[in-house]
Amino acid sequence: MKLLVINPNISHDVTALIESEALRSAAPDTELVVRTAGHGVEYIETRFESLIAAGAVAEVIAEYTAEAASSTISDGASHGHRIDGVVVAAFGDPGMPALKELTDVPVIGITEAALCAAALQGHRFSIIAISDRIKPWYLDCVERFGLGGRLASVRSINESLNGIGSVQHDFKETLLALSRQAVTEDGADVVILAGAPLAGLARELRGQIPVPVVDGISAGIRMAEAVVGLQSGPHRAGAFAPPPLKARNGLSENLDAAMAAAQSAHAASQI
Repeated sequence: MKLLVINPNISHDVTALIESEALRSAAPDTELVVRTAGHGVEYIETRFESLIAAGAVAEVIAEYTAEAASSTISDGASHGHRIDGVVVAAFGDPGMPALKELTDVPVIGITEAALCAAALQGHRFSIIAISDRIKPWYLDCVERFGLGGRLASVRSINESLNGIGSVQHDFKETLLALSRQAVTEDGADVVILAGAPLAGLARELRGQIPVPVVDGISAGIRMAEAVVGLQSGPHRAGAFAPPPLKARNGLSENLDAAMAAAQSAHAASQI
């Protein structure tokens, strides 16, 4: 199995954290292709920044889709370019669920993966975030997944960050205190350490928080492996079918080709 793991922000330090935790979490026979967004912001805190990131993620998916298609067309074999699933590795899931319409492989966001993992382990969960500004967007995400009634709280760091790649090092004790408060004061049965900058911290804090602690990256990788393994088939109808064929202009070559391939597969399934 090959998973494309995309960091929707432009921080290579965060990509390194994502890759380290993804490698620790993945099954031995899972191959990871980890990529960083080609444009955008250092880290995503707002709905608008998420909008920018969504386009960057779509471009990465389209690029890889184009590589696989080109290789297959040339001699009928994919030569390992084919991906089996995509993990969108930023809490808040930029571009989701719309990205599910772009390709015929499962696309999993770490927010939906973390929320599902938390829901399986307890009734109420709390999210620990890296900034106050990010909270409204996260609340939107929880509501979108229909789990607002199970959210105990969103607690966050309320200090300026020294650097996005060092958040968990700089604020480890703060994050631990927030997690414990979520349990003792908010009634959380599960704590989610939200965001790629916190990748791997759940392992380090294991045993220091009295409830299960979910890491978004780990959850995203393991959920993606599970969904790919189900072999449920692609969306050819319903809410996540490819966009209808229509005139378009100004798209990148890869994105245009990815949309065309998705639409062609959809049309062929209707025959």
